[in-house]
Amino acid sequence: MAASPFVFDVTQADFEEKVLVASTRVPVLVDFWAPWCAPCRALAPVLDKLAEEHRGNLLVAKVNTDDQMQLAALFGIRSLPTVMLIRDGRPVDGFMGAQPESVIRQFLSPHLGELPPPVDEEPLDEADEAPLDPQDVVAMLRERVAAEPDKDELKLELARALMETGAVDEVETILNHLPANLAEGDAAKTLRAHLSFAHAIHGAPGARELAAAIEAEPGNLRARHQLGTRFLLAGEHAAALEQFLEIMRRDRKFDEDLGRRTLIQAFALVDDADLVAATRRKMASMIF
Repeated sequence: MAASPFVFDVTQADFEEKVLVASTRVPVLVDFWAPWCAPCRALAPVLDKLAEEHRGNLLVAKVNTDDQMQLAALFGIRSLPTVMLIRDGRPVDGFMGAQPESVIRQFLSPHLGELPPPVDEEPLDEADEAPLDPQDVVAMLRERVAAEPDKDELKLELARALMETGAVDEVETILNHLPANLAEGDAAKTLRAHLSFAHAIHGAPGARELAAAIEAEPGNLRARHQLGTRFLLAGEHAAALEQFLEIMRRDRKFDEDLGRRTLIQAFALVDDADLVAATRRKMASMIF
């Protein structure tokens, strides 16, 4: 996927030299991608173009997360593509998803100065922007696991994909059979947190029904917990945390302080550091 002195593949073995050391001289964009990821394929030529325009004043390092799972786990990569800007050996900025060239130029501007204007920028093809169907990802990973049954990192990746399809029982089985080094890693812990929330709403009403129940009876804290959990698993993190905070506001004794306990669990699944920090402050104000 990389064929340029300014755009190159990196592995865990050469990451320090090619990225961390190099970033003390020039900024390095690290592109975490995978061959099956359509948005990754849409983003790649944009990054390549910007690296070529800068002729060595910006480097792009490609990390194939299928092959470099430990490196991806080290950086807490949860979605693809994810791009991180490394300066002086540490991440200073980043973004997720296949962004248009103009957006990426704006993103880079504070770190590099004004980039040359885009030349005949074309919008990303809608088909390229669309994520791969979760079932297709699962099928692809099943084939890879069957071909390499001793590669436990692939099984963990399969568990992640299965979680997207709601196959919680199979996810739990995979996690229970992982070796200790993977079972105790951040990726597995995050999946277990997802499992815990998925089990909590097993058989629960849908979000619309729960919202109606809360509107009719604002003190229905069980419905608030279930609605917050549905929000959390759907990626609506701010709405989820607000429901859990409201449980704390209304009754700290409910189900052994369920609101506080659930908030602490939920923080592990929320990527927005500012949202987590703000929610922690609100939580603390109700405790102390």
